[in-house]
Amino acid sequence: MKHLSTLHTVLFRATNGVLGRRLVNNDMLLLTTTGRASGRSHTVPLLYLSEGDTLTVIASYGGRPHHPDWFANLVAEPAAVVQLRGSRHPVVARTANASERAKWWSRIERAYAGYTKYQSRTDREIPVVFLEPARPS
Repeated sequence: MKHLSTLHTVLFRATNGVLGRRLVNNDMLLLTTTGRASGRSHTVPLLYLSEGDTLTVIASYGGRPHHPDWFANLVAEPAAVVQLRGSRHPVVARTANASERAKWWSRIERAYAGYTKYQSRTDREIPVVFLEPARPS
Protein backbone atom coordinates (compact mmCIF):
# COMPACT_ATOMS: atom_id res chain seq x y z
CA MET A 1 0.00 0.00 0.00
CA LYS A 2 2.83 2.39 0.86
CA HIS A 3 4.44 1.95 -2.58
CA LEU A 4 1.15 2.60 -4.40
CA SER A 5 0.59 5.70 -2.28
CA THR A 6 4.07 6.96 -3.14
CA LEU A 7 3.53 6.33 -6.86
CA HIS A 8 0.14 8.08 -6.73
CA THR A 9 1.71 11.09 -4.99
CA VAL A 10 4.56 11.33 -7.52
CA LEU A 11 2.17 11.17 -10.49
CA PHE A 12 -0.24 13.66 -8.94
CA ARG A 13 2.54 16.18 -8.22
CA ALA A 14 4.32 15.73 -11.56
CA THR A 15 1.12 16.35 -13.53
CA ASN A 16 -0.51 18.91 -11.18
CA GLY A 17 -3.30 16.45 -10.55
CA VAL A 18 -4.04 15.59 -14.19
CA LEU A 19 -3.08 12.01 -13.27
CA GLY A 20 -4.29 10.82 -9.88
CA ARG A 21 -7.00 13.44 -9.39
CA ARG A 22 -9.75 10.79 -9.59
CA LEU A 23 -9.93 7.29 -8.15
CA VAL A 24 -12.93 5.00 -7.64
CA ASN A 25 -15.12 7.74 -9.15
CA ASN A 26 -14.12 10.27 -6.50
CA ASP A 27 -11.85 13.28 -6.27
CA MET A 28 -8.45 12.88 -4.64
CA LEU A 29 -6.18 15.33 -2.85
CA LEU A 30 -2.69 15.20 -1.45
CA LEU A 31 -2.48 15.79 2.29
CA THR A 32 0.85 16.81 3.79
CA THR A 33 1.17 16.46 7.55
CA THR A 34 4.03 16.96 9.98
CA GLY A 35 5.33 13.72 11.51
CA ARG A 36 4.52 13.65 15.21
CA ALA A 37 7.84 11.95 16.06
CA SER A 38 10.14 12.94 13.18
CA GLY A 39 8.91 16.48 12.53
CA ARG A 40 9.30 15.73 8.81
CA SER A 41 6.64 16.30 6.13
CA HIS A 42 4.63 13.27 5.01
CA THR A 43 2.25 13.29 2.04
CA VAL A 44 -0.56 10.86 1.26
CA PRO A 45 -3.24 10.79 -1.45
CA LEU A 46 -6.77 10.65 -0.03
CA LEU A 47 -10.31 10.53 -1.36
CA TYR A 48 -12.20 13.61 -0.26
CA LEU A 49 -15.67 15.06 -0.19
CA SER A 50 -16.43 18.73 0.22
CA GLU A 51 -19.03 21.10 1.54
CA GLY A 52 -18.32 24.74 0.94
CA ASP A 53 -14.62 25.32 1.50
CA THR A 54 -14.29 22.43 3.98
CA LEU A 55 -12.76 19.19 2.72
CA THR A 56 -13.66 15.90 4.38
CA VAL A 57 -11.32 12.89 4.50
CA ILE A 58 -11.80 9.48 6.10
CA ALA A 59 -9.17 7.77 8.29
CA SER A 60 -10.18 4.25 7.27
CA TYR A 61 -6.75 2.69 6.64
CA GLY A 62 -8.59 -0.11 4.84
CA GLY A 63 -10.22 -1.24 8.08
CA ARG A 64 -6.94 -2.01 9.86
CA PRO A 65 -7.14 -2.16 13.66
CA HIS A 66 -5.28 1.13 14.16
CA HIS A 67 -5.56 4.63 12.73
CA PRO A 68 -3.36 5.67 9.80
CA ASP A 69 -0.22 7.64 10.61
CA TRP A 70 -1.52 10.74 8.84
CA PHE A 71 -4.46 10.84 11.27
CA ALA A 72 -2.18 10.51 14.32
CA ASN A 73 -0.02 13.28 12.85
CA LEU A 74 -3.06 15.57 12.54
CA VAL A 75 -4.12 14.85 16.12
CA ALA A 76 -0.65 15.92 17.27
CA GLU A 77 -0.42 18.89 14.86
CA PRO A 78 -3.67 19.95 13.13
CA ALA A 79 -1.96 22.36 10.71
CA ALA A 80 -1.42 20.72 7.32
CA VAL A 81 -1.36 21.44 3.58
CA VAL A 82 -3.62 20.04 0.86
CA GLN A 83 -2.93 19.99 -2.84
CA LEU A 84 -5.91 20.09 -5.19
CA ARG A 85 -4.67 19.77 -8.74
CA GLY A 86 -1.78 22.23 -8.99
CA SER A 87 -2.65 24.48 -6.05
CA ARG A 88 -1.61 24.02 -2.43
CA HIS A 89 -3.60 25.38 0.51
CA PRO A 90 -2.92 25.48 4.26
CA VAL A 91 -5.63 23.81 6.31
CA VAL A 92 -6.44 23.04 9.92
CA ALA A 93 -7.82 19.60 10.74
CA ARG A 94 -10.45 18.62 13.25
CA THR A 95 -12.11 15.29 13.86
CA ALA A 96 -15.88 15.15 13.45
CA ASN A 97 -17.84 14.78 16.67
CA ALA A 98 -20.40 11.98 17.01
CA SER A 99 -23.32 13.89 15.49
CA GLU A 100 -21.22 15.27 12.62
CA ARG A 101 -19.88 11.79 11.87
CA ALA A 102 -23.40 10.32 11.88
CA LYS A 103 -24.53 13.04 9.46
CA TRP A 104 -21.59 12.40 7.11
CA TRP A 105 -21.27 8.61 7.25
CA SER A 106 -24.10 7.75 4.80
CA ARG A 107 -22.74 10.31 2.33
CA ILE A 108 -19.28 8.76 2.71
CA GLU A 109 -20.65 5.26 2.04
CA ARG A 110 -22.50 6.51 -1.05
CA ALA A 111 -19.29 8.06 -2.36
CA TYR A 112 -17.35 4.81 -1.95
CA ALA A 113 -18.98 1.57 -0.77
CA GLY A 114 -15.60 0.24 0.35
CA TYR A 115 -15.90 2.31 3.53
CA THR A 116 -18.78 0.07 4.69
CA LYS A 117 -16.51 -2.95 4.33
CA TYR A 118 -13.60 -1.17 6.04
CA GLN A 119 -15.78 -0.27 9.05
CA SER A 120 -16.96 -3.89 9.32
CA ARG A 121 -13.33 -5.11 9.46
CA THR A 122 -12.39 -3.15 12.57
CA ASP A 123 -13.63 -2.52 16.10
CA ARG A 124 -12.44 1.10 16.01
CA GLU A 125 -14.79 3.81 14.80
CA ILE A 126 -13.29 5.16 11.60
CA PRO A 127 -12.69 8.89 12.07
CA VAL A 128 -14.09 11.51 9.74
CA VAL A 129 -11.77 14.51 9.49
CA PHE A 130 -12.61 18.02 8.36
CA LEU A 131 -9.87 20.06 6.70
CA GLU A 132 -10.82 23.70 7.00
CA PRO A 133 -8.95 26.62 5.41
CA ALA A 134 -6.29 28.04 7.71
CA ARG A 135 -7.09 31.59 8.70
CA PRO A 136 -4.28 34.12 8.52
CA SER A 137 -3.04 35.06 12.00
